[in-house]
Amino acid sequence: MKKLSKSLKWLDGNILGILVGIYIFFIPLYPKLPLHMINYTYIAFRLEDVYAALMFAVFSIQFLRKKVTLNRRYIILFSLFWGAVFLSTLWGLYIAKNIVISHLGYLNALRRVEYMFVFFVAISVIKSKKDFFRYMGLVLLAFLLVNIYGLGQKFLGWPAVQTMNPEYAKGYLLFLTPDARISSTFAGHYDLAGYLVLLLPIVWAFYFARKKIYYIILFILGVLILIFTASRISYGAYIVSTFPFLFIFRKFKPLAIALVFTLLFTFTSNSLTSRFQRTFQVKQIFVDQKTGNVVVPQKLSAKTLPAGSFYIPLQKQGGAVSTNEENLLQQRLLDQVHEQEKSTGQKLSSEQEQQMIASLSANLKPVNTVVSDISFATRLQVEWPRAINAFLTNPILGTGPSSITEATDNDYLRSFGEVGLLGSALFALILFFLAKDMLQFANKQKTNDKYIYYAFLFGLGGLLINASYIDVFEASKIAFQFWLIAGLLIGSILYEKRAA
Repeated sequence: MKKLSKSLKWLDGNILGILVGIYIFFIPLYPKLPLHMINYTYIAFRLEDVYAALMFAVFSIQFLRKKVTLNRRYIILFSLFWGAVFLSTLWGLYIAKNIVISHLGYLNALRRVEYMFVFFVAISVIKSKKDFFRYMGLVLLAFLLVNIYGLGQKFLGWPAVQTMNPEYAKGYLLFLTPDARISSTFAGHYDLAGYLVLLLPIVWAFYFARKKIYYIILFILGVLILIFTASRISYGAYIVSTFPFLFIFRKFKPLAIALVFTLLFTFTSNSLTSRFQRTFQVKQIFVDQKTGNVVVPQKLSAKTLPAGSFYIPLQKQGGAVSTNEENLLQQRLLDQVHEQEKSTGQKLSSEQEQQMIASLSANLKPVNTVVSDISFATRLQVEWPRAINAFLTNPILGTGPSSITEATDNDYLRSFGEVGLLGSALFALILFFLAKDMLQFANKQKTNDKYIYYAFLFGLGGLLINASYIDVFEASKIAFQFWLIAGLLIGSILYEKRAA
């Protein structure tokens, strides 16, 4: 009986630590398999949501029992932000009526709480310096396993579970082609790349603090996986976060190692370099003089990133159309005719198809342009204007969570569009105080442990760059990891202040 009582007492004192330890591995490694799809969207309830709810419940019970506390300043800041989010939700639902489906508005608002609450749980489990390094060691071990799975996906055919479109989000196991961009255990290549951007500077920081060679090997592996994602924005974010981190602190040998392996992996990756080359292309396109529709003559392939319809006309217009361009144009027009046949259920003869192609060609004018790829074009023409219009509709509160669909592919515009200036300013204030506390603490430290705090700030800088092209703070795996690590770091700072 005494042994049972002693075991229960130990469990009571360590339950949150156990849950956080499991969480560190579960969130990045468990694939995005749905438990229940939410109506009118391809977002789903997943096991990670159940686990987050369990942690919230246990933490709440321990808080009521006065076993844990909430940091006063941060709970006020977070509560103000959450309050602004729900105020935007209520405005969008009941006053402006921008949110058509009520449960989506509430669920999107609750996601902000779900992602961020782990910050306070992580703070509560840091009761010593040893605790901090134990949990951060688990974070890096999970990072290693994510990268190993990425290698298996690339070379051994290990499956992926992605949420890049509504069909994939149903939980299908996907077996990627050799040219496909890997996602490891994440929802897509962008999410995996953002996670790597956050962690890569921290890996170097642990090398500076512990002087173990395996941290260098882990960094090199992480860079290789980043290249395999072929994410241009994350690659750029990595360059302008990790390299300045090493340069500013005069870590020139690590800088040389990072440079050599980055260049080696970059120039041996056809996928990444070709995507950079196709971001903007000088190309002759055809514009319909009556409708303004754009036809881009190009050969579509799963291996190449197609050009979109967003273009900047060059001063020199028109000109002769090459045979290759003419053939590509005819093929694109034929594809359009076939799409129309499919949508109407009407089958045309070859002669009728040629007549339709001739009719479409008659109004087309060749224009010399610089065209963007379809990924950038979609953002410029659809997603970003939609978010800007939402912000202009109500600059203070926005139009509410979920009002501008599931993705904007720019976290700044999404924030302004959904929660307006109020919610965006409060979120920025939270990040400001995080950065301020870590910077002030690191500046006072005399040991190499200070680099861990600096590295997190550079990783945050990388995420902020990523946020200009993807909804990085709304991607569950990245968001969960970010607030977890931030909580561990702030928890260690608060412990050091108490111990001083």
